[in-house]
Amino acid sequence: MALNYVWVSFFIVAFFIALIKLIFFGDTEIFKLLVDGIFDSTKSSVMDIALPLIGTMAFWLGIMKVGEKAGAINFLSRLVGPFFHRLFPEVPKNHPANGAMMMNFSANLLGLDNAATPLGLKAMESLHELNPEKDTASNAEIMFLVLHASGLTILPISIIAQRAILGAHDPTDIFLPCIIATYVATLTGLLAVAYKQKLKLLDLVVLGWLGGITLFLAALVAYFKLYLDKQQISEVSKVASNLILLLIPVLFILGALRKKVNVFEVFIEGAKGGLETSFRIIPYLVAMLAAISVFRASGALGYLVDIFKWGFGHFNMDTRFTEVLPIGFMRPLSGAGSRAMMLDNMRHFGTDSFIGHLSSVLYGSADTTFYIVALYFGSVGIKKTRYAIPAGLIADFAGVVAAILLSYLFFG
Repeated sequence: MALNYVWVSFFIVAFFIALIKLIFFGDTEIFKLLVDGIFDSTKSSVMDIALPLIGTMAFWLGIMKVGEKAGAINFLSRLVGPFFHRLFPEVPKNHPANGAMMMNFSANLLGLDNAATPLGLKAMESLHELNPEKDTASNAEIMFLVLHASGLTILPISIIAQRAILGAHDPTDIFLPCIIATYVATLTGLLAVAYKQKLKLLDLVVLGWLGGITLFLAALVAYFKLYLDKQQISEVSKVASNLILLLIPVLFILGALRKKVNVFEVFIEGAKGGLETSFRIIPYLVAMLAAISVFRASGALGYLVDIFKWGFGHFNMDTRFTEVLPIGFMRPLSGAGSRAMMLDNMRHFGTDSFIGHLSSVLYGSADTTFYIVALYFGSVGIKKTRYAIPAGLIADFAGVVAAILLSYLFFG
């Protein structure tokens, strides 16, 4: 229901803003701009997202099937079962969904978006098998979606690469604040959903896992900052992520061979689901991206930013961060749009300026919540999203606030 209200409001707000521009300001191009945006976004949702996703989906669903036959998914399920059982009490401890979710979170941690999406869709499909109300998001599906959408990463490869391309003196200097900001967003999302679902987090297993993850991230950050120089950080990030990305299918294949599985046939069997899933999500992508397009093209997003600038201008405070707020507002709506804003800020203000640094950290601190809801819930036919969107936006907000504060701390 929340997604319905959001989708409708995007169109209505955009229409009335465009009407005001036409009547009072004589902007005869505004409606053409909105219509062109609809055509461009609907074409892009199919040609640039859904169809290219088919190949990636086919490959990783095939690899997941091989891993399932090799016993790797069950092994991961048993490994994380005690912890996930506290966060996902509806999911049995050794259910394959645990392994699929673990694979997705691992890909996210490494900044491997292309692998994380098909793995995440597979995890959502596994969770949906346990959902008795097929048109309504279950507690487990909401928890998984919010944790995924919070975008926890330890290797922000794409941001580092963009900063290097634009000539940053130290492309990797956003490494530490990005990790901290995404961790804050993920932890906030987890707590928000846990509060809503009345989960008991004051548990030795939960505290042990969360404490272990925190210590691991702290140790990783300390190692990168104390023992590696700037060029080494970039090289290690690139090599480690791609090595692990290739290591996963190789280990799955070796495990399947050990169990005398016909690996190729099993891979083909799993890969067939990629085509079906990719086509199933097209209507949801078209609907959401078209709505976002008209909302942005109408200027509504810019007016929202102007209101915040005006409000903060009344306080005796540094308002430089307001230049980057459009990225914060755009990030939950459109990855491509927020990325374009980040790049534009770095070109205009400089990659090594405060605005350039803040743009990079803020872009990496949140994820495209509305797109993820449409994609993941749409892939299994969920229409009633319950509180998934508010919880996801709370996590995004926490990530944005953390990104601003950390940027002042590190680069201010």
